[in-house]
Amino acid sequence: MQSETNPANPSVRLDLWLWAARFFKTRALAKHAIETGKVAVGGQRAKPARGVRVGDALRVQRMEDIFELDVLILSVVRGPAAIAQTLYRESEASRAARELARAQRAAERAGYHPPETKPDKRARRLIRALGDIDAL
Repeated sequence: MQSETNPANPSVRLDLWLWAARFFKTRALAKHAIETGKVAVGGQRAKPARGVRVGDALRVQRMEDIFELDVLILSVVRGPAAIAQTLYRESEASRAARELARAQRAAERAGYHPPETKPDKRARRLIRALGDIDAL
């Protein structure tokens, strides 16, 4: 994996780094996420062309997941996922919060199962009866 080529200016475009670190599938998606405020550098909104340096703290929101990470290595080349994971270090608090939120979403999905068919005549009567109880 190629790291930054110019040692005099050790920075990489934010959208390019996020693409290389495999947070987004394309640079266009990374750019859109940055422009819509889903990515913050040092606690502040950034622009896609902002330079990322080693040691910068990033907050990346991807769908429901929020990643809080530190930049370890700069790269402009998208490589395998195993190598891309070495570009950053995610905080333990961030990882624990993501796994807790994921478990909570799974528990919410496991609760209610909608019926496969419409209610029959008897079930409709029961539903109406329950509705009348709530009206009192």
